[in-house]
Amino acid sequence: MRLGFFSRLLDDVPPGERYRLAAEQIRHAEAAGFDSAWVAQHHFDGTEGGLPAPLVFLAHVAAVTSRIRLGTGIITLPLEHPVRVAEDAAVLDLLTGGRLEVGVGSGGTPSSFTPFGHDSANRSAVYAEHLAVLVNAWSGADLGAGNRLYPPAPRLLGAIWEATFSVGGGARAGRAGNGLMLSRTQPRPVDDPQATLARIQRPIVDAYYENLPPGVAPRIMASRTAFVADSRAEALRYAELGLGRGRLPFELPDSDLDQRIAAFDVHVGTPQDVIDSLRADPTLERVTDLVFQVHSVDPPHPLILRSIELLATEVAPALGWTPRPAATEWSTT
Repeated sequence: MRLGFFSRLLDDVPPGERYRLAAEQIRHAEAAGFDSAWVAQHHFDGTEGGLPAPLVFLAHVAAVTSRIRLGTGIITLPLEHPVRVAEDAAVLDLLTGGRLEVGVGSGGTPSSFTPFGHDSANRSAVYAEHLAVLVNAWSGADLGAGNRLYPPAPRLLGAIWEATFSVGGGARAGRAGNGLMLSRTQPRPVDDPQATLARIQRPIVDAYYENLPPGVAPRIMASRTAFVADSRAEALRYAELGLGRGRLPFELPDSDLDQRIAAFDVHVGTPQDVIDSLRADPTLERVTDLVFQVHSVDPPHPLILRSIELLATEVAPALGWTPRPAATEWSTT
């Protein structure tokens, strides 16, 4: 199992400071031994996510790190020109020394599509079309009029990850031999509002494995919210603040913190609290990558750094993670 750090860049500071703090958090994760760092892309709404240009940001992070792999979680592919994504990623992969991982998805905020001239109702079809162009570009195929991608980037064909909430999406990622990205939380079915996250994600993982071509090694990432503190009281105090800001599809009493923790699929507390909570999630027994984020708790920056340390030194080792040598390659076949 590989260990990752994920950021939506939501520190409660101006944008430039958000980017500086996120870069510091990734450097801290690298020093603690984390294998990967991932950043989300969000357009227009700074309260949902603070970064519209993840490849630009990762280019900066690449210059101040040396070992940790850098990934997008995700690029909203229907809103991008796929040839430009292919070119930018090819250049960035060279600048990182081959450390780039490219997570893509169809996007989730309908209002973000309008400024780009798209209808969110068509996003699945546009996503499939753009992903095919991306694959063709990295494969060295003719992109039109005899043009082929420069610089060439065949390595990136083994660095594609697809995010999905659906069984069909899991099957699609498996057939393509791509990585599968599972969300930290997910809407509950109308007919099963008390379903656990593991129950929802199990059939997605099943579909992925069932469709994976023979000889292709699985790549399954589970993103999970985990905020680890030195005391349970401190962790719960910030969880109460952070989860109180979050939007739920149903109303809960402000004082009902336990229900909010369950509703947001949060793992919070001391290292042992979080270890016990994560061990109760059977999905994690089937993943290759466990990636932690602090959203929706979003504690202050110093506590994020401390949580990163505790995850690397106490939580992840208890779950079977061991640091890898810097030269270790990520197998995709």
